[in-house]
Amino acid sequence: MQKSVRYNEGHALYLSVIARKEGTKRGYLSKKTTENSKWHEKFFALYQNVLFYFDTDQSARPSGIYLLEGCTCERVPALKVSTVGKDALDKLHYFLVVFGHDGQKPLELRTEEESDCDEWVEAIQQASYSDIIIEREVLMQKYIHLVQIVETEKVAANQLRTQLEDQDTEIERLKSEIIALNKTKERMRPYHVHQEEEDPDIKKIKKVQSFMRGWLCRRKWKIIVQDYICSPHAESMRKRNQIVFNMVEAETEYVHQLSILVNCFLRPLRMAASSKKPPISHDDVSSIFLNSETIMFLHEIFHQGLKARIANWPTLVLADLFDILLPMLNIYQEFVRNHQYSLQVLANCKQNRDFDKLLKQYESNAACEGRMLETFLTYPMFQIPRYIITLHELLAHTPHEHVERKSLEFAKSKLEELSRVMHDEVSDTENIRKNLAIERMIVEGCDILLDTSQTFVRQGESCVFDLHLSFVLLLLSCVTLLIVLNSLSLS
Repeated sequence: MQKSVRYNEGHALYLSVIARKEGTKRGYLSKKTTENSKWHEKFFALYQNVLFYFDTDQSARPSGIYLLEGCTCERVPALKVSTVGKDALDKLHYFLVVFGHDGQKPLELRTEEESDCDEWVEAIQQASYSDIIIEREVLMQKYIHLVQIVETEKVAANQLRTQLEDQDTEIERLKSEIIALNKTKERMRPYHVHQEEEDPDIKKIKKVQSFMRGWLCRRKWKIIVQDYICSPHAESMRKRNQIVFNMVEAETEYVHQLSILVNCFLRPLRMAASSKKPPISHDDVSSIFLNSETIMFLHEIFHQGLKARIANWPTLVLADLFDILLPMLNIYQEFVRNHQYSLQVLANCKQNRDFDKLLKQYESNAACEGRMLETFLTYPMFQIPRYIITLHELLAHTPHEHVERKSLEFAKSKLEELSRVMHDEVSDTENIRKNLAIERMIVEGCDILLDTSQTFVRQGESCVFDLHLSFVLLLLSCVTLLIVLNSLSLS
């Protein structure tokens, strides 16, 4: 007869209390039972590498314990079920805890939120004592290496300190020798030295020679300066400085445009959305002006940095400014991705007479200079390409041995990569929008057009003539198919 496994139940209950209060991850999950394959909602709590589950979050004793050491956790697709209730099950997300030996059935869990599912999977994957031991060994090796470096530096510092003390002693000895030599020289100097007066003509000759030497020196320096001014290097530096000055002027204008967008449109519309009879909702304001205020703050900081660099002219170092700007440019991706949608939301809002009247009142502001809101929303779309062109021109006039050339090339490559990503996202979004518009034109729909791999090519009309009947066909061309729509009979 096989004996049951004994364990310290009291300590396990103590750990379950800690897990329920201070566990790494806590929350309700649906657990699939092994007896009848039904799902029951339980409260799970993960503490270190032990997973407890309770009937509710108020239960004093756990219903079960799972040891996660040596286990793996992974996402699994939704179960295949009948069409009845399929929409509800599509919203559920499943994951498995697979134990490290054969014969043990995996633990099947599910949750309603995808983010919650990802957090549980990540937390369970990291709940391994062996991984912590490996990480500790790596950190210990780094610590030992750093300790060795510190000891070596201490020895070198002691040696340098000894050398400095020896040099101080040598300096004091040399000073005493110099004092003694000066005293000896004073004793050897005669008491009265009578120098004959110099001839006036000799004085004049020396004066003329001094003037000539000064003139020759000034002439030589003038030739050197003129040669450098006419040199290709000086011309390249002048063009480089001019590019930087133009960049500062363009950045000043761009910050001014963003401030008009925020102060004349975004903030007044937020206040209007909070009124008793709002002409626009807060959600629509957020959709139209997504990240606009953040972009303005970012470029105000960048503009202040540019002005500080200009104040230190002729020393112009810009690479560190782009190092600060580059990590924040992901907000442009969201703005560009949302741009077409923001214009659609704005067009829909303009159908409201109250909003259209209010918007025309804002656009009549003298600061707008007759420009519409759509114009200001378009300005950030061209800022990244403008930076790429500026960096390209700046690198063309930056010597290869320049201290910031590598940093500028890195910034240019990152901006080009970001520009390509934004262009692809805009193209994909526009392609999906066109395919959906075509699919809505078909009476019974077209499932092929719902495939995101279908790329819209062109659209046009074609005439088909027969002996008995004539047609006008609307032809829609995609990558893998040709669609014929709207057959219209001719008279």
